[in-house]
Amino acid sequence: MASDGKRKAAAKGGKAFRGDAARQRAANFLDKGSAASQETMSSKDYEQALRKLHVELVRLQEWVKKAAMKVCVVFEGRDGAGKGGCIKAITERVSPRVFRVVALPAPTEREKSQMYVQRYFAHLPAAGEITIFDRSWYNRAGVERVLGFCTEEQVKRFLAGTPLVEKAIVESGIILLKYWLEVSPEEQTRRLSERISDGRKIWKLSPMDIKSYDRWYDYSQARDDMFKATDTAWAPWHVVPSDDKRRARLNLISHLLSSIPYQDVQREKVKLPKRQKKPDTYQDANYPFRYIPNAY
Repeated sequence: MASDGKRKAAAKGGKAFRGDAARQRAANFLDKGSAASQETMSSKDYEQALRKLHVELVRLQEWVKKAAMKVCVVFEGRDGAGKGGCIKAITERVSPRVFRVVALPAPTEREKSQMYVQRYFAHLPAAGEITIFDRSWYNRAGVERVLGFCTEEQVKRFLAGTPLVEKAIVESGIILLKYWLEVSPEEQTRRLSERISDGRKIWKLSPMDIKSYDRWYDYSQARDDMFKATDTAWAPWHVVPSDDKRRARLNLISHLLSSIPYQDVQREKVKLPKRQKKPDTYQDANYPFRYIPNAY
């Protein structure tokens, strides 16, 4: 574990941290001018950029472990905005022991009787962890409010208290990043319609999505109220336009890397040893192994 001094140094950041370099590399790759930004990014360009960012995420992971940092990333946004795809892009090449994804189901009867944010606190990161919330305590300000699962008085108390709770989280040493993914109504309709007809995506279309679909401006008002109350200096909201999924993922990962100070962790060079020779005492197995069929 890192000492308090090392943790404080990591939190302060500085030119030595790779986050600054990652931000510059991403900016150089993605900043192709306003005209080019409207063009569709090719799969090849996307994969090349994502590969570079994946390398940086692994470097971030190793530093978070070494420096005993604690990072919490909150993902919110409209249905179909691409939260799941962004989270998958972040986590597909890193360790699930460090990058922990939390997607809580509906609260149990016991949890309903607790302080509202209590069930989320149990999942906040410990030293050496990055916790990603796929929706979070902000359910109260969004879906619960719009669909009538809580009262306006409960929403009012939530919006008043959340900045204080998040200040306590940050002051405890947790780096808190909050992302809101914003999709246009036309693109949302296209994506939700695609989920109906695509057997690989039908699980993404919940009853709540159907109930929420025709309440675009109710959600807009809820979002605006939430931003006004909880977009603070210590826990600001970062908005990610997500009609272009590929650019949204790259830009979000680039921003995440630039927001967390980290350094390279020196590792010893690995060289595979020679494989042992087959001893005379070992006989090849004579066992009827159950191999799976070659269906492809």
